[in-house]
Amino acid sequence: MTDNNLYQNNDASSKLQSKIDELTLKEIEKQTQRQAKNFGLKYLNLKGFPISPDALSYVPADKAKSLGLIPIMRTDKELHLACLNPTSPASQDYLKELANGFTGRLVIYLVSEHSLNLALQQYDRLPKTRVITSGLTITQQDIAQYQHLSRDLKQLNYLLNKANTTELVTIMVAGALYSKASDIHLETSEHEVIVRYRIDGTLYIVAEMPATVWPKLISRLKLQSHLKINITTQPQDGRFTINLPEDKVDVRVSTIPTAYGESVVMRLLRSSATGLNFDDLGLRGQAYQDLKKQIERPNGMIITTGPTGSGKTTTLYAILNKLNNSATKIITLEDPIEYKLKGINQSQIDHKAGYDFANGLKAILRQDPDVVMVGEIRDFETADIAINAALTGHLVLSTIHTNSAAGAIPRFLAMGVKPFLLAPALNSIIGQRLVRKICPYCKEEDPLEADTLARVKKTLATLSPASGYQVDLNNLKFYRGRGCDHCSNLGYQGRIGIYEILNLNEEIEQILLSGKVSEYGIQDVAVKNGMVLMVQDGLLKALDGITTVSEVFAVAE
Repeated sequence: MTDNNLYQNNDASSKLQSKIDELTLKEIEKQTQRQAKNFGLKYLNLKGFPISPDALSYVPADKAKSLGLIPIMRTDKELHLACLNPTSPASQDYLKELANGFTGRLVIYLVSEHSLNLALQQYDRLPKTRVITSGLTITQQDIAQYQHLSRDLKQLNYLLNKANTTELVTIMVAGALYSKASDIHLETSEHEVIVRYRIDGTLYIVAEMPATVWPKLISRLKLQSHLKINITTQPQDGRFTINLPEDKVDVRVSTIPTAYGESVVMRLLRSSATGLNFDDLGLRGQAYQDLKKQIERPNGMIITTGPTGSGKTTTLYAILNKLNNSATKIITLEDPIEYKLKGINQSQIDHKAGYDFANGLKAILRQDPDVVMVGEIRDFETADIAINAALTGHLVLSTIHTNSAAGAIPRFLAMGVKPFLLAPALNSIIGQRLVRKICPYCKEEDPLEADTLARVKKTLATLSPASGYQVDLNNLKFYRGRGCDHCSNLGYQGRIGIYEILNLNEEIEQILLSGKVSEYGIQDVAVKNGMVLMVQDGLLKALDGITTVSEVFAVAE
């Protein structure tokens, strides 16, 4: 056979194979079309279909490939998606998530695998500068340019008022990160938009912008947080992630309708906060030793009490960090999960699905845990399950809303908990608040007024000898922060906890079982046995120059 004949035969064979492949693909498309009709879905062949690059931004490439779906077109009212298997549970869950974040409706098409693979190639054709993520990327340079904000937060006002809409969110978040703010508040009035940062528990106005920027700003925030732009008369909750060079910050976004638009609060959740050590909480002396001993026990309950924002979750995370090791199975039940903890199984409450604290606690106890953390005990059922878990070999950590450590016991009884079960189950109750720390760079002596000094002496005079503290009431010296560049002229920098640790002993158990339970009676017994009250712990820290007397009295009394 000549070379010419060989080439002709190969060419004919190639054309024949190509024709067979073409017929096979046509048959596959016909089968897909029939399948779509049976399912009551639209059908589409994506060969040569002009896919919108803007639509692709709604689904990351890795998610599109793993789920077998791709957004192909977007209008103001519709997002069109091609799916390989739209009825699968994974696809259904993701489509619901997309529907919640999109203001219009989703239009679904059934496509073949060949058709989908052709479409997925469009991701590779996008400009390399385009980032298909829902997060907000902030570079170290972005944060560095706001370093002068540490000298005067009001300079942020100038930056925000000259920024365009795209830059506004980046500037607000970068300024908050540098200022170590925990929350960003955006509030609208008739003529202006006010930006406030919560720094060390206190709100400060950092900018005022004209009301004309609000429509574009709120639209940008809602898109970033996967909220519905056209919903302005109902509360919404969303979140997005800030991608930093060496860390990630989750941002929880909450909106509510107000008279002049909406109020927005963004909570910044830093993953670095999860590394807090038990030793850094601010516990000292006998209280530190007692609580350390209690968390090393294999079973029982440790409860933290205090109002919202008093640091209860931080305390629980610090305890979990201390207990976390390869030999200990730890499961948490949270609403919401604020921080991701490595090596710990964290479970999210879902009230819509009927997965509440009580049902969740029943489920996780079947997972053979050593340590269980329940975000909050709110009702009898959760309390009853938690107490029984504590009595059957588990260490249970949780929170309850009361004003003092001693107040937790009457609160449990008010829920309907049986005293004879509560007494042996409770190990320790932690009452706590957070106080601002004096800036170390501008600390100076603070002479107190006569009535304030008298109040301090009266409070410290009741310290129990069993507490281990001895205070010379005739030689008291306190401090304050004058205000400097290091603390944004606030006089404070950072926060620390003030605590009262109530450990159950035989005398308190007898009160509990007697049926004559009084919060003040329990507190008196605990103080007699060495418990330092929160306000006393705060004043002792003020004597050490850690915080101010005014700060202690403001949060603890």
